[in-house]
Amino acid sequence: MKKLGKLEAVLWSVAFPGFSQLLIHQYIKGLLFVILEFIINVNSRFNSAIMYSFLGEIEKAERVIDYQWLMFYPCVYMFAMWDAYRSAMPAEEKHSYLPFVFGAYFVTVGLMVSPKVNILHIHPGPVFLPMIFLIPGLLAGFIIQLFIKTLMKDSKRKKASN
Repeated sequence: MKKLGKLEAVLWSVAFPGFSQLLIHQYIKGLLFVILEFIINVNSRFNSAIMYSFLGEIEKAERVIDYQWLMFYPCVYMFAMWDAYRSAMPAEEKHSYLPFVFGAYFVTVGLMVSPKVNILHIHPGPVFLPMIFLIPGLLAGFIIQLFIKTLMKDSKRKKASN
């Protein structure tokens, strides 16, 4: 079985959820992610919204998109990335899920508020605003992860000194 590095695993999953799992021969899980991505993508009309957004036609992107379907996308996408990362991470690594979880939360919130948000008089829309919201989501996850690691180290030091 091919062992992927953490970065390679995440990047294949960014390219398409399920690809990393397929590369490491986790066929059922990989196919499940691919199928879920396809179903959500088609029903939400996400590719059309991406195309319109990149063409600067944000209003068309908002009209074509099905928000109810697209709200499933961040969690499936981020979970597939975390699962890919988890398959490549060392066993002793703890709390690596936090940036992925908070990324999914923030992207979902970004999608929900996207019809109403303008940044410096620019309306990013349902594609770009969730992408922007990913940054604070990842940061929140990394900060919480660091906080937990610090607490655990302090706790171990206190136990060792007693």
